[in-house]
Amino acid sequence: LRLSPRLTRSLSSVIYHKTKGNPLFVSQLMLSLSKEGLLRPSLSRRRWEWDKEKIQSQKLPDDVAMFITESIQALSADVKSSICVLSCFGASADITVIKTLDGALNKNLVDNLDVAVREGLLDKADNQYRFSHDRIQEAAYNMMHILDRCNFHFFYGMTLAPADGETDDSLLLVAANQLNLAGPEAVQDKSQNAVVANLNLRAGKKAMEMSDFVAAYFYFDNGISFLRKKHWEEHYALSLELFDLAARCAHTNGDVISLNLLSQQVLTKSQSFEDKLNVMYYAMCVLASSSKLPESIERGLKILSRLGIDLQGCESGSVEACVQETKDLLSGYSDDEILNTERMTDQTKIMAMKFLGILETGMTQIMPKSAPYVTQRIIQLSLLHGMSPVSPIGFA
Repeated sequence: LRLSPRLTRSLSSVIYHKTKGNPLFVSQLMLSLSKEGLLRPSLSRRRWEWDKEKIQSQKLPDDVAMFITESIQALSADVKSSICVLSCFGASADITVIKTLDGALNKNLVDNLDVAVREGLLDKADNQYRFSHDRIQEAAYNMMHILDRCNFHFFYGMTLAPADGETDDSLLLVAANQLNLAGPEAVQDKSQNAVVANLNLRAGKKAMEMSDFVAAYFYFDNGISFLRKKHWEEHYALSLELFDLAARCAHTNGDVISLNLLSQQVLTKSQSFEDKLNVMYYAMCVLASSSKLPESIERGLKILSRLGIDLQGCESGSVEACVQETKDLLSGYSDDEILNTERMTDQTKIMAMKFLGILETGMTQIMPKSAPYVTQRIIQLSLLHGMSPVSPIGFA
């Protein structure tokens, strides 16, 4: 009010008595008093004035949340409804999201939210609408019935979701978050389960691109929760990719329990040995990092044997002979030929290289005489089938 404490002492004592000093309550009460004319500017006195007796006699709720709810209830139905829409997105939402929903809901959301901004309930900055305080968002959200909230979240998510193949996926994570807040119970059409699971798959991949493996796991896990009972039979490829990537994120996040549960599903339901390779690789990595190198190496040798790469008994061979064979193999290629070798594209061979990479690391520590044989296989596969991210280990 830009007045000295001496002049405002009567008002501040009343305000403090009614709000107990809660900053949010204070600001909302001051706005309410201004709207009701109990706190007003005086042109003759050139300062603010107030009616202390009327303010003192005014009844207020004991709880700030109830006071905020009553403030929202006093608004028009359209403005109230628009604030509730915004509350479904948490503390804030981009104007792009609001404008996208505007057409689908056939509501003038932007104008209605601008009214809420003028009322002090929202702030508008940086192309976003933000609640002035989290208690305002809570009050607006709690005004809706819990079942209605689920349906709203699901509708908003499906409305914002980019179609398959659409290049603009700026709203993908927002859409996935809304669908996940709704939960599988909100799905009414059975065909939508796979659609939502696929959206979570795309959202998880996007999170992985941003190196946020915790968020990525959240999306993959939610995607799995939307799958129906017979999903392995009806949506095998989608199920396998969700479980594979969730297992990868669990491994990256150090969540061994989730990794084991996911891996067990893949090992049980996979239609081929090749489809099991990813989770078998993560399991081998866990063994290697938990001081179980002998078990990790043994498992790796068995898997490679099934892939046609037999390293059993390599510890009994001649290291010198192996090194000489490798030198002879490399002598037939110039540096330029090696550097210009094409990328490896065979997915099974790429996985075999991953197993060889972790096998070499383990053998170097506890079976150093066997490591050159692994190096030889890495080089052979790289020259025959192309370079993979593991190839430099062999050539180094």
